[in-house]
Amino acid sequence: MIKAAILGGSGYTALELMTILLRHPRVEIAAITSRSEAGQSIGRVHPSLLQRVDVVFEEFDAAELKRKQIDIAFGCLPHGASIEAVKPLLEAGIRTIDLSADYRLTDPEQYAAWYEHPHTDTANLARAVYGLPEVYAQRIRTATLVANPGCYPQTAILGLAPLLKHGLIDPESVIVDSKSGVSGAGRTPKLSTHFPECNESFAAYSVGKHRHTPEIEQVLGDIAGTPVNVIFTPHLVPMDRGIFSTIYAMPKQAVGEREVMDLYRAYYAGKPFVRVREGLPATKDTLRTNYLDIAVRVVRDRIVVLACEDNLTRGASGVAVQNMNLMFGFDETEGLR
Repeated sequence: MIKAAILGGSGYTALELMTILLRHPRVEIAAITSRSEAGQSIGRVHPSLLQRVDVVFEEFDAAELKRKQIDIAFGCLPHGASIEAVKPLLEAGIRTIDLSADYRLTDPEQYAAWYEHPHTDTANLARAVYGLPEVYAQRIRTATLVANPGCYPQTAILGLAPLLKHGLIDPESVIVDSKSGVSGAGRTPKLSTHFPECNESFAAYSVGKHRHTPEIEQVLGDIAGTPVNVIFTPHLVPMDRGIFSTIYAMPKQAVGEREVMDLYRAYYAGKPFVRVREGLPATKDTLRTNYLDIAVRVVRDRIVVLACEDNLTRGASGVAVQNMNLMFGFDETEGLR
């Protein structure tokens, strides 16, 4: 049995994470931190966890977490704030999975450009492992710091990985058109996610400047062995949860639909949470699961990839638990099926 701490426990991602860990046979939730909710019971902030989680919110203190013999810390903090927590956690010898964007981009200058402030922990940035199990499982197993992937990037990266790995598409031709439920914006109220603003409406946002763009390009470039340029456009959909990405790419030569589907099945063989579908996927098919569903079509000599997931489970907390399982030598699927 390992002991887990959750940092920033008041949000949707933390709630999803606690819900998953409660059914994990090898994990005890031993500490939950929140600056704003310190001293409050978990059930007061998350009523669904009433009488299910006994600990109370506490202020973050790495030394106290070390005293409690915490084995793994999950950082559910905003970018910028995570950096200040990760450094003392690692110094205390606590393995960490950071769910923010602070350790995803390997180039600190690129981080500064997209997140508009300098990276102040470049030493640990260099040791962070990008937490996408289907691509980096071996490195995740021995990592002390895992940078959990973004929600949108997982659909884009896993949707394109087989094609780029085998050099089948033009790496300059990629378009990723994505839609997300409102929970992806977090629990903190803001005008764009206020019910009267987003209900019965559909809109794009951050066109050409979304911060997941360099993350997608970085990992796809690693897989392809050559730079990949992506036009990524996110949209807000008036539903609670789910992400659906439609991805377009130009093949380098004529290719058949069956050939491409077989390629995807072979690439994801043995990967328990990627389902290659004959039929077209839908967000309800992956609701509250750690599955990422993919289907591929060839349309007018272009490849169209359809990929969907639950943004809170597979997109954040579920894949974090999948990473934890790899780090501690558990079965990859424990607590997730």
